[in-house]
Amino acid sequence: MDTYKLLITGGQPLKGDVEVSGGKNTSVAVIPAALICDEPCVIENMPDIEDVHVLRDILELLGARVSYDDALKRITIDPRGVNDCTVPYRQTRRMRASYYLLGALLARFGEANVGYPGGCAIGNRPFDQHIKGFRALGAEVTESNGMICAKGTMTGAAVYFDRPTVGGTINVMLAAVKAKGNTVLLNAAKEPHVVDLANFLNAMGGRIKGAGTDTIRIRGVESLHGGTYTVIPDQIETGTLMIAAAATRGDVTIHGCIPTHMESLTAKLLEMGVSVTDADDAIRVRPIGAHRAVNIKTQEYPGFPTDLQQPMSALLCMAQGNSLIYETIFESRFKHLSEMRRMGAHVQIMEQTALIEGVPELHGAPVTVTDLRAGAALVVAGLMATGTTEIYEPGLIERGYEHLEEKLRKLGAKIRREPV
Repeated sequence: MDTYKLLITGGQPLKGDVEVSGGKNTSVAVIPAALICDEPCVIENMPDIEDVHVLRDILELLGARVSYDDALKRITIDPRGVNDCTVPYRQTRRMRASYYLLGALLARFGEANVGYPGGCAIGNRPFDQHIKGFRALGAEVTESNGMICAKGTMTGAAVYFDRPTVGGTINVMLAAVKAKGNTVLLNAAKEPHVVDLANFLNAMGGRIKGAGTDTIRIRGVESLHGGTYTVIPDQIETGTLMIAAAATRGDVTIHGCIPTHMESLTAKLLEMGVSVTDADDAIRVRPIGAHRAVNIKTQEYPGFPTDLQQPMSALLCMAQGNSLIYETIFESRFKHLSEMRRMGAHVQIMEQTALIEGVPELHGAPVTVTDLRAGAALVVAGLMATGTTEIYEPGLIERGYEHLEEKLRKLGAKIRREPV
């Protein structure tokens, strides 16, 4: 339980300029990937978030030397001392992406014993496709006593995913980068962080082509060297800030982002009647007229991201008309809407669909964060609401957003911490 709560006094339009941090979803893949290298890696634009620090603890437990420079946003990983391929559950339960250690350790040792992953409770997130891929490459995979154990010599093969899976694509890519022969990943995920991981591995000597399409080809190499790499900016933080700017009817320019990654969100904001303009690495969001209701269906990239569904649904609670949200990725991603009913939201939830009836006003109320992106949604709701919103368990937000409170304060938000 967190020792503090967030207090947000809403009604303040966000105005000014803000810089986006490095990508959370990229970072939690690239850090395990450094274990496959034979030399130190320097990874820049690394966000100061809880998941990064959890991975640092795990790598140090395995024997790596890791240092994080907060001022330079840079992490240095020397994997040469790693001599263990077992990660206990007490570590993996702290984050979902700990399962990437399976692919990385398989590539390094031909063996991996990793506790079941933890992370946010947003529904069933099976890793059957990960295991299917490992077995196709020659690993024997067993599950017992809360551990996933994989062992075998990695040999190139064709892997067809039954559905596009970001985690499965990344994990099998990690396992295959040093496999003997050629590997083809079919029906692969296309998300920007899949591309960024492939670029990292290629920068260290890997031979991967096709990342960003549904077919990824990997020619196994004998070794990976070290080097310096800069991760892409955070797509979901960019989107959350865009939504917050629209929600408060503010005028915010977001710097250091990649506008092409945001096209699905930009299209929906434009449909709502929000002005969105972009330059090479910046996006400006400002109001035009009243916000109109829209319908959203979450999909794999380049569709609308499930990670932005929750913040976007908060914005739609005060749009004119009725909005429908179809959540196709995770079945338990509407818990935040039940919390927002306390604030006056009119919401009906029917299995994987939410019907949101826009209301003229939300009012401050005590609410509790149930997962990372739900926390961002409640922050957006608090910024819109009249009065003061008390947000409990806000520590979950720190798993994926770097200094979100500080960034919002600089834009004019009235947000502060108070001991519970």
